[in-house]
Amino acid sequence: MKSWSRCAEVVQNLEVLSSEMVFCVAIIPMWALYEMLEDGTTVDDFPELFPQIRRRQIRAVLEFASQSLAEPLAT
Repeated sequence: MKSWSRCAEVVQNLEVLSSEMVFCVAIIPMWALYEMLEDGTTVDDFPELFPQIRRRQIRAVLEFASQSLAEPLAT
């Protein structure tokens, strides 16, 4: 599984949200995207709710997650 530190669209800051991974341009945790997608929010809806986040960032995060899941777990 890839380390999220290799994804350019997110950052981890010890002083922000208890070190949660957040989108680089906003203090919006990645889990908010996943929860909202599970609840039926679309990739196009998310930037309307959080205008500081761009669709390309969302797609990059989802693509990174998809690639990460496709890799075998490190042992």
